[in-house]
Amino acid sequence: MDKKITLEDVTRDIDNLVSLPSVFIRLNQLVESPRSSVNQIADVISTDPGLTARLLRMANSAMFGMRKEVDTISKAVNVVGLKRLRDLALATSTIKAFENTTNPLLPQEDFWLHSIRCGLAAKFLAEQARLSNSDTLFIAGLLHDIGDLLMFKRIPEVSREAIQKSVEQSRSISLHQVEQEMLGFDHAMVGTKLAEHWSLPAIFVETIRWHHEPEKASQFKKEVAIVHIANTLAVCAELNSTDIDATDAPPIQTAAWATVGLTPEIIPVILKAVNEHTASMRELLLAA
Repeated sequence: MDKKITLEDVTRDIDNLVSLPSVFIRLNQLVESPRSSVNQIADVISTDPGLTARLLRMANSAMFGMRKEVDTISKAVNVVGLKRLRDLALATSTIKAFENTTNPLLPQEDFWLHSIRCGLAAKFLAEQARLSNSDTLFIAGLLHDIGDLLMFKRIPEVSREAIQKSVEQSRSISLHQVEQEMLGFDHAMVGTKLAEHWSLPAIFVETIRWHHEPEKASQFKKEVAIVHIANTLAVCAELNSTDIDATDAPPIQTAAWATVGLTPEIIPVILKAVNEHTASMRELLLAA
């Protein structure tokens, strides 16, 4: 590299590289406003037929569905809840925003399958820990590596080199450590800048930023620890192994288990649930 690439280089003029649809931006503003009404929110979502169809499909899925069929956005808002619906819209909008982004060493399908597995593992870990926001943890897990996608767009050659080095040294150094050595920053920092630019809820900003270093989290320590664990379990699911030490999965910090209030004995249970739901969630989120 002739010129030192900085974090600012990668995250400048984000909207010229990738942007969330205006419908989601308006939806996010309405959800955060105490003066907005259900009808206003439903009207905004309904202006985007594709988003409407995806949200109704998710609201009626086995993972997120209710006892009664949800056939209109107004019902979805009332039954699913404002913030939960906003989070589901965020998931589908992010995938659409990056749909033409890829890296030869990490095809988009593989990237999102890892993200889906991480989201599922985070959701099931949250349920085992008896947290009330397990669906939010699914979205947090799904979005944890979005910084990678921005790096693929802005610095594709460097990003590919970092992935190659990580693959070659997978037993001794992880991708984010390779990025730190090469650039002085990593995909978690890039993803944080993106999440802040998009005005995402603070829980997503923090889980993206610290999922590799959960001990540094401040506001959402338990949620960050869950995504940290889930990231490793997603790799184990990909490798069809419950033995973390026998795989190339990144190590789980012992303190993270204590923060969450669970033990490694739960791993087989979580992986079984992840494997059972990955295909249906892939169809839900990645189908055209």
